Amino acid sequence: MAERNAGRTVKYREMSKAELETQQGELAEQIFRLRFQLSTGQAEGLKKLREAKRDFARIKTVLRETELRKA
Repeated sequence: MAERNAGRTVKYREMSKAELETQQGELAEQIFRLRFQLSTGQAEGLKKLREAKRDFARIKTVLRETELRKA
């Protein structure tokens, strides 16, 4: 599983800042929808929610790394 996660991080590092920001917005919207589904009792989205939150954190990390490299 660690190899798959490392692959996602590499994929995000290859994206441009604009692409990362777009992806971040899409994931934020997806997380909102999944949280709403969970609050209404539709528990099938729990795994998707966890995955989306992890991807969101990866994107934020990559954006922060690029920000720090420029400084």
